Amino acid sequence: MPTNRRVAVVTGAAQGFGRAISVGLAGRGIDIVAVDLNEAIDTVKEVESLGVRGIAVSGDVSDPDITPRVSAVLREEFGRGDILVNNAGIYPNVPFDEVDYELWRRVHRINLDSQFLMVKAVLPLMAEGGWGRIVNITSNSVALPATGLSHYIASKMGVIGFTRGLANDVGKQGITVNAVGPTASLTPGGHTHIDPAVIAELSNSQSIKRPGTAQDIVGTVLFLAGEDSGWVTGQTIMADGGLVRL
Repeated sequence: MPTNRRVAVVTGAAQGFGRAISVGLAGRGIDIVAVDLNEAIDTVKEVESLGVRGIAVSGDVSDPDITPRVSAVLREEFGRGDILVNNAGIYPNVPFDEVDYELWRRVHRINLDSQFLMVKAVLPLMAEGGWGRIVNITSNSVALPATGLSHYIASKMGVIGFTRGLANDVGKQGITVNAVGPTASLTPGGHTHIDPAVIAELSNSQSIKRPGTAQDIVGTVLFLAGEDSGWVTGQTIMADGGLVRL
């Protein structure tokens, strides 16, 4: 049914950054479409406890089939789409001589191609409403001397390039596009691929000397997803405790 509330699509919404962002947006009175390979039922329950509506869409964000599915949910269930947070991603730490083409493409499909597909799903509704906020999650690793991450860093640099280029294309429609670069953080997803000792080492080099958490990027995303950021577009903000300075 059509709604007067704004509607946000968040990918990778079942845990970590995606869940924290979904809950943060819901706290601002925004309905949530939670997209994840694993159905984000717990995320939907949490956002609905805050008095908004939530719908879980289960699917592979790197599969082109996701575009019509998400578009249909927005049109049929809400009649609009206002905010997109492209958060889904993977972080396999693998030495370059062990990276084959299959892994290279998998990382790019999930970290970068998925953002293109999700924009295609949401952009027409933003254009119809004459307002939109797209926030792409990149990584501060693009500016760090990290090893075993050439495939990952290439995909996340692609996110920055996509953000800059897309901002030029959609600004005239009242839509902004920005990116947020977190650091390696203590999240469920982070624990899967990142040694906590590495996170502790990074923390010692930050201005704010503690490990990052999923909650630490929520405020930056909320700013970029809201009214107050209407004059900010094509930018990348590193929300990483002061580790990287651009």
